[in-house]
Amino acid sequence: MNAKPHALDVYLARTATIRAKLERLQQLAENHLGHVPDAIHWGHVGDIGRVEAGLDELP
Repeated sequence: MNAKPHALDVYLARTATIRAKLERLQQLAENHLGHVPDAIHWGHVGDIGRVEAGLDELP
């Protein structure tokens, strides 16, 4: 019989996942999200706007 995970264990695991994603996002942001600055066009602006809007949903 499998034991149910404790809420704290799952919470801590998810917190670690969030931290890893934030670190990756920081790395991407420092590298222009992988785009060449001189090649940025309005499509990229829309993409980054959606990322910004998603982050705005955070508390």
